[in-house]
This record gives sequence, C-alpha cells and structure tokens, in this order.
Amino acid sequence: MGVSVSALLARWSTAPSLVLVVYRMAFASLILVPWALLFHRQELKSLPWRQLLLCLVSGAFLGLHFFAYFTALEYTSIASAVVLVDTEVFWVCIAMFLLRGELPGRLGLGGILLSFVGSVVVALSGGFGGSFIGNLIALAGAAFMAVYTVIGRLVRTSLSTTVYTALVYAAGCLTTVLIALVTGVSLTGWGGENLAAGLGLAVFCTLLGHSVFSWGLKYEKASYISTVKFLEPVFASVWGILFLQEVPSLATVLGGAVILGGVVMYSLSDTRQARIGQS
Repeated sequence: MGVSVSALLARWSTAPSLVLVVYRMAFASLILVPWALLFHRQELKSLPWRQLLLCLVSGAFLGLHFFAYFTALEYTSIASAVVLVDTEVFWVCIAMFLLRGELPGRLGLGGILLSFVGSVVVALSGGFGGSFIGNLIALAGAAFMAVYTVIGRLVRTSLSTTVYTALVYAAGCLTTVLIALVTGVSLTGWGGENLAAGLGLAVFCTLLGHSVFSWGLKYEKASYISTVKFLEPVFASVWGILFLQEVPSLATVLGGAVILGGVVMYSLSDTRQARIGQS
C-alpha cells in the first residue's frame, strides 16, 4: 500500500522524475541516518566491511533501478515498462537458487506466475508499445531491483532493518545525485510542492514501503517479497478512485483480482510449508 502512493504523488508533482527520486532518497536518508547513529551506534561500529560494502552496493542498485525505470518511461509505454520491471521476481528466483538453493514450492511458483499474468492483464489495459531501447532499459531496471532485493535477503539475516535501510538509502541518494549531476538535471528551484511530494514519497513509499520489504526479507523468501510488489498497481488503482475519481477499466479490475489470487496462493504455500516443517 505504501509504495503504491508513488503514482498519486508523481501525478501531483511538476518536477522531473529524477528530481523526485533524489528528494525521496534524500528525505529518507535525513530521517533514518541520524536515527541509526543515535540508537544503533554500536551495531554500526561493529559492522564488518563486507556487510557495509554489500549495503552500499544494494543502495547503488536501488538508485540505478529508479533511474532506469523512469528513463524507460521516456522511450516506451507505461504498460511495457511496468510488465518488464515486474520480471524482477524471475531474476530473484534464479539468483536465490544459485546462491542459496532457495526456491518457492509448486504452489508458490504458481502464485508467482498467476500474479505476473495479472500484471500483464493490467498493463494490457494501457496498451503496449515503445522502442526496443526503452524495453531494454526497463529490463535493466528489473535486474537492478533484483540485485537490491537479493542483497537485502542475504544481509538482513544479521543486520537490523534500521542500519541496513539507512545505509541503503544514503547510498541510493548519493547514486541518484551523481546521476543528476552527470545528466545535467537541476535539483533546485522546483518549489515547495515538489519538496512536499518528495517527503511524501520518502515517508509512504520508502519508509512504509521499501523498509517494510527490507524488514520482511529476514523472515520471507526474496521471491515472495518480489511477488507482493505486484500489488502496487492494484492499490494505485484504489487511490486513483478515491482521490482522482479515475475509474479503472474492467481489464484492470480483472487483472487486479488475478494478482490478489496469486499473492494469496503464495502466502498459502508458505503457511503450508511452515506447518509441514512443524509436524
């Protein structure tokens, strides 16, 4: 629900998408980094260099994901970009199998496929299109997001959510600022409304969105966390109805129902496996 607010805030803003991403990561860092320094100082002091490096790499890939996704939207349709970025879950499944032999059960795999089909149905309501380069950039965005998710799964077993996310968001902020400098995008002069939108993105989409995903990576499979992300367009449609009076098409409603079914299927798979393990 948190990450789905991004579409609503992006609609209200007037600044370029990269500016909003920088504001988002900057506000998240300003909130979390001081908190980590005050209340998790000992954990930060004892943090191994390998863990620190992995956190910084994870944050860099998160920043690259945001840049790739919004760049892809300049060359391809929203529908194509969303579906291609949603392939993250398949990259995650492959990576976790190679690294840790972690695979969802048959019911979980069915949930992944069902949710992906639902996202395709939702995207089809907007129509496919765009260029090859745009689709390729969107696929790169999916791969970048997968790296971020997989690293989170690996390091969250020993790091607190606060320390991990503080380092990740700080690295993501630095990455997006560097991208803005290289591409010549000005980060100033966009007015208070865009700063407010950036703050909203930081609170709802990052702290109550990505941070919750990072928290869950300690307890759930990375592929499950990636599958839950399919719910973003479903909740985005709800916000569209409530705040923008945008009634979704029948295809969007049907696709959303399929996505919900897929996530429920995967959730039932995990519950079933837990019961088997306890018996």
